Amino acid sequence: MLNNFKIKEGITLHTISTNKFKTNIVSVFLSKKIERNGVTEEALIPAVLRLGTQTIKTQKELNKKLEEMYGANFNCGIEKRGDNHVLKFYIEAINDDYCLNNESILQETINLLMDIVFNPLTENNTFNKNYVEGEKKNLKRIIESRIDNKRSYAYTRCVEEMYKDQDYGLYEYGYIEDLDNINEKNLYEYYKRFLNECKIDIFISGNFENSIEDVIKNNEQIKELKARTPEYIKNSNNSTSKDNANEVVEKMDVAQGNIVIGMDIASENKEAINVYNAILGGGANSKLFQNVREKASLAYTAGSRYLRTKNAIFIRCGIEISNYEKAIGLIKEQLDDIKNGNFNEEDIGNAKELLIASLNSIEDEQASEISYAMSQELSGEEEKIEDTIQKIKNVNKEAILEIAKAIKINTVYFLTGKEECDERD
Repeated sequence: MLNNFKIKEGITLHTISTNKFKTNIVSVFLSKKIERNGVTEEALIPAVLRLGTQTIKTQKELNKKLEEMYGANFNCGIEKRGDNHVLKFYIEAINDDYCLNNESILQETINLLMDIVFNPLTENNTFNKNYVEGEKKNLKRIIESRIDNKRSYAYTRCVEEMYKDQDYGLYEYGYIEDLDNINEKNLYEYYKRFLNECKIDIFISGNFENSIEDVIKNNEQIKELKARTPEYIKNSNNSTSKDNANEVVEKMDVAQGNIVIGMDIASENKEAINVYNAILGGGANSKLFQNVREKASLAYTAGSRYLRTKNAIFIRCGIEISNYEKAIGLIKEQLDDIKNGNFNEEDIGNAKELLIASLNSIEDEQASEISYAMSQELSGEEEKIEDTIQKIKNVNKEAILEIAKAIKINTVYFLTGKEECDERD
């Protein structure tokens, strides 16, 4: 059961009480509107924070502490959720009921994670210079290695083109050209400003006493935090609208081509959009998988993804480069097929089963349940999973047809080989 407690303005505790697991997870999310000025600094902050605190000064000491807590697991990272940049921190540790000596591992977990996030190692009012310089090198490698996974790269490039000059088009790991100007002093100053302005959400999932709210309120690091009116974005569906689809061809030394098609949706019926997307490319029974990949053998991979935070659908296909025109033609046929009503109750049933199974599986993993709850928190949606499932069950063919008519191709991105593209040119 999910319960929310306001700790201070802009700081919320969310508890998920469950006895299904032998572990507790404590997590902290720091969220702020993503902007070009600051995106690289924000990508660096979790990497620096994980290296040490004022009380546990090295990563070696931190690992030792986690091992003493029955092998607790700490992780952190960043992600883009809608137009927000989210810094996330997790510790998963054994539930107190399974401790050998009646220790309060949950209390230790809370204290440790708050220490990592809110009490970083500093020297003369700056971050540790060696830590910052080391993580700058690591971040540079991450940004440079973006091109290594061509399928992921093609998707992010399509997003950049579709949301050009908009916040959502920013790369969550930032930009190499920013790194030279970041040092241990100005990064620490940025961290302090960020911490005073961001939305803070603390999640605790597991089997624990009802007094957990008092534990958080009485934590020394939480006491020191100021109330704030955080600047974050609940919903922003706008892309750069175009009369005609924008076609982008990028040449690279690749043997396989990658098509990504970004589509706007002029509808807010999100459950019907979900069913539509499942019919289009959500699984093995979908039109893209069956017709583009299986029957026509034009693609190694073929599917689509509904991006709820931006109300957009992205079609993704990995193809033989020479099959580009045929693949594009067949993909558009699938869109027209649905628009013309060429799908039946079995297609709708398969799509609903896929979606309902996915929703039912959320509560099977603590991390998934926290992630789902955090998505709802950021979007301002407060809906139980069973209510969403009922809405999906209620979607009919007419609603799906309405979605099909509300879809417009915004951007077609093609990552292709240099020689083959030159021949097409």
